Amino acid sequence: MTDSSPSGDELVRILAALASPHRIRVVAALVGGRNYVSQLARELGISRALLQVHLRKLEAVGLVSSDLELSEDGKALKFYEVVPFGFQLTPQLIADAAVTLTGLDAQDVTPRRESSHG
Repeated sequence: MTDSSPSGDELVRILAALASPHRIRVVAALVGGRNYVSQLARELGISRALLQVHLRKLEAVGLVSSDLELSEDGKALKFYEVVPFGFQLTPQLIADAAVTLTGLDAQDVTPRRESSHG
């Protein structure tokens, strides 16, 4: 993910991924540095299975990334970290993103101007 403005489809996916209190907490926890699933689940007070569902959703939209590493005792540990990203959510960003929407969700999204009655 870059600091450039997202397309309409990207914006929908990003906002959908962040539309969960658990996923907001996951991103917040990872701001402090990378962490592995078991430790992160303990810190957040949720099951590893539930955490992995949320991490997959965040990774799918590019907000977090993962690396598989072996511990000294040979255990595989999957570490996650936040991918640097940023954009300012403004009405103009939404309007710009709306014109790039594709698929069934894309309808006529041309901004309407209010007509003045004289």
